[in-house]
Amino acid sequence: MDLLDVTASSSSPTSSSSTSSSTTRWKYDVFLSFRGEDTRNSFTDLIYAALIKEDINTFKDDEKLEKGKLISELFKVIEQSRFAIVIFSKDYASSTWCLDELAKIVQCEKDRGMTVLPVFYDVQPSDVRSENGTFAHALIEHEKKNIEKVQHWRDALSHVGNIVGWTVMNRPLSQVIQNIVDRMIS
Repeated sequence: MDLLDVTASSSSPTSSSSTSSSTTRWKYDVFLSFRGEDTRNSFTDLIYAALIKEDINTFKDDEKLEKGKLISELFKVIEQSRFAIVIFSKDYASSTWCLDELAKIVQCEKDRGMTVLPVFYDVQPSDVRSENGTFAHALIEHEKKNIEKVQHWRDALSHVGNIVGWTVMNRPLSQVIQNIVDRMIS
């Protein structure tokens, strides 16, 4: 499943169609967007392992991106991905890198037909879309340094925060992960 010929409207990461001018080549089935300090060695590691076990070609930056690469290299990977699983955690918005990824993911959803699947890991969807709690604090701090980008990030957070996803609060991780994997292989 290294390289798939799929149309943007296909519903399964493993489906293929004949090549045509409207066919997009996806290098990855899934791009994982996450705040490393919050979830790299917990939820993100578990979802990555579960997706790989099902032969779902998944990009996780600490696995496949060389150290020292620019975010533009990561943007290329996002553009080559059919799905983005965005794992919102309490400090996700404190990272300008994560917010830049998120803005690119929203752009790819609109321009390339990417499917965005949010996971709310120990945060409420309303915290993301309405900028509450740590999300509000992080954006206020970012405004002090880069006011131009902040509105773009706010729009991306609001947009993805309004997509129905999975809330991981006081639930068994294995159950949530299996639900996500099932969605990917259906």
